[in-house]
Amino acid sequence: MQKDKLIQKHIDLNNPTFYNNRELSWLAFNERVLEEAIDERNPLLERLKFLAIFSSNLDEFFMVRVAGLKDQVKAGFNRPENKAGLTPKQQLKHISDKNHLLVQLQDTVYTDTIIPLLFHEGFQFVSIQDCDEEQLTYLEERFQNYIFPVLTPMAIDAYRPFPMLLNKSLNLAVILRRLGSDENEKDQLAIVQVPSVLTRFIKLPKSKEQKDQFILLEEVISHFISALFNGFTVKSVSPFRITRNADMTIHEEASRDLLSEIEKELKKRKWGAAVRLEMQEGQMNQNVLNLLLDVLELHQDDVYSYKGPLDLSFLFKLYGQLAKENEHLANETLIPQPPEDLIGEDDIFQAILKRDIILHHPYESFQPVIDFVTRAAKDPSVLAIKQTLYRVSGDSPIIHALALAAENGKQVTVLVELKARFDEENNIQWAKKLEKSGVHVIYGITSLKTHSKITLVVRHQDDHIQRFVHLGTGNYNDSTAMLYTDLGFFTSREKYGEDATNFFNYLSGYSEKPKWHYLSTSPFEIREEFLYLIDEEMKNHRKYGNGKIIAKMNSLSDKPIILKLYEASQAGVQIDLIVRGICCLRPGIKDVSENIRVFSIVDRFLEHSRIFYFNSNGFEKIFLSSADWMTRNMEKRIEILFPIVSSGNKERVKEILTITLQDNTKARQQNADGSYKYIKRPTHEQPIQSQLTFHELASRFTAIDE
Repeated sequence: MQKDKLIQKHIDLNNPTFYNNRELSWLAFNERVLEEAIDERNPLLERLKFLAIFSSNLDEFFMVRVAGLKDQVKAGFNRPENKAGLTPKQQLKHISDKNHLLVQLQDTVYTDTIIPLLFHEGFQFVSIQDCDEEQLTYLEERFQNYIFPVLTPMAIDAYRPFPMLLNKSLNLAVILRRLGSDENEKDQLAIVQVPSVLTRFIKLPKSKEQKDQFILLEEVISHFISALFNGFTVKSVSPFRITRNADMTIHEEASRDLLSEIEKELKKRKWGAAVRLEMQEGQMNQNVLNLLLDVLELHQDDVYSYKGPLDLSFLFKLYGQLAKENEHLANETLIPQPPEDLIGEDDIFQAILKRDIILHHPYESFQPVIDFVTRAAKDPSVLAIKQTLYRVSGDSPIIHALALAAENGKQVTVLVELKARFDEENNIQWAKKLEKSGVHVIYGITSLKTHSKITLVVRHQDDHIQRFVHLGTGNYNDSTAMLYTDLGFFTSREKYGEDATNFFNYLSGYSEKPKWHYLSTSPFEIREEFLYLIDEEMKNHRKYGNGKIIAKMNSLSDKPIILKLYEASQAGVQIDLIVRGICCLRPGIKDVSENIRVFSIVDRFLEHSRIFYFNSNGFEKIFLSSADWMTRNMEKRIEILFPIVSSGNKERVKEILTITLQDNTKARQQNADGSYKYIKRPTHEQPIQSQLTFHELASRFTAIDE
């Protein structure tokens, strides 16, 4: 009956108005980040940090997404993308319009809100004109002894062409007039790079104000810059910043050595085509601006001007400095707790043999994952360790444990994904270190990124083999594990062990994709599994009327899955989507997606876990995955989807979804036009902030144990 109704209405699910454009949806996410800087419920220093996150996010967006669209335009590619139907040129126009508004808002929040609030709390950013004599003397000495030796003036003339300025570097355009020259002589132009190796802000000696006063590095350099140009008068100094295309073109098929190929490409990344020019309002000489636009091959739409400082990512460091001594201005630190499933357990292997174990990070500590690998490295009964690594920390204890395991004579195989964007250099260094320790390092499969998170430990015990498996939704990175919400899963089930063994053999050798007991993998297989599960939910709903899907992920852009969700909504299945970032699906459209709700949570931790729930007429199916519902995860990456089997763990994961959907403090809901609004909480309703609730739950179990 429902199907007949749709046939009569002739609803074309390819209608572009049913979709959010991927890039504009990402900008909507970054706008939600910016709103956290505006939200007065957040402590002042947290608001400051959200400004830094917004800036850092935007840098990466320009370096990758905007750069890619500009490449398409240059190549003459003008085909509309397959969802919202925008051509690359149209997307760039929409992006420019939206970004100029967001940047203006960010600038206003910083200058008109955050700076006055900092002043009220005893912190002040001052200009050089506001410094007293003692402070000027201090700055002059600091400039001469500490800053001047690092600076390099770059003159621009017939013999010295415009320099190739580093990506994301902050620079000063200096207009000079030779001393004693006549009026007809042309002004000279030089560029001075503000050294990124120096801290962007300088704390000043206390003045009579008795506030903690700071001054920006570029302002100090600008004031004393004449020391670099003897025989010239400085007419003006204009700060500017360039963002470049940082995507890499790797010819994997033709490359005999992928590691060497990526090392070469990394050197080129700093010099990619310019995609954005930032400058300070009213300070840039028009002739210099015209020269920059010409040399960088940019248009006026690519220029962003600010009343405040350029590149607010320096606020990360300021946050770290101020939060230590001003705890009342920052969020209370939430200490990761011992995992509920491991309380009272001394031996990680024995604990896993007893039952499957769930870890909920960062509320529960990531330390058991480190202990799992470290214990395996030292245990004489362990024969082999196999692991995939996508992003790891700067001084990774897991890397050290894997190296130790190889030195202890164990068979250690590690897949290091060299193409993990912006972690390539780090991963190359770790790959070399592991190889030197005797680890067998592999780099994956041609043209695919290995994004799955899996560890296999093979152990010999009483004349038989034991296999222990860890799977996760997040990286093996002890640093981000304290900042990202993720789920980890330990099991010793034999069929999981067989799947893990076959998975690593598939990656390291020549073989067709295995038949799995529990796992589904991409490319393509995970999408097929999800389409099947959604189809099954529709069938059950038509028969029993209780269709329910809940899916939590970072991003949703895959059109086949979106189409299937629209179909399920039309069939009456109730669908709740928790999507932190990009969401190309639009909920609440009559006769298309009116049974779909979309929520996004931006809070103190980055929502990163991928959880998928299907009611299945009461025989609930719950899966965790390394994959989002994005086309790249479905087609261009090696990902793992795995089921939660035990009833106790199913209940636990269901509780995580339930609490997340109850959030009425940090959750926003998407409207049918693609915009987002904070959930409106009725006055009688108790406020629920899901991330704090999860921390309280983790702390409760620790308190019970004590």
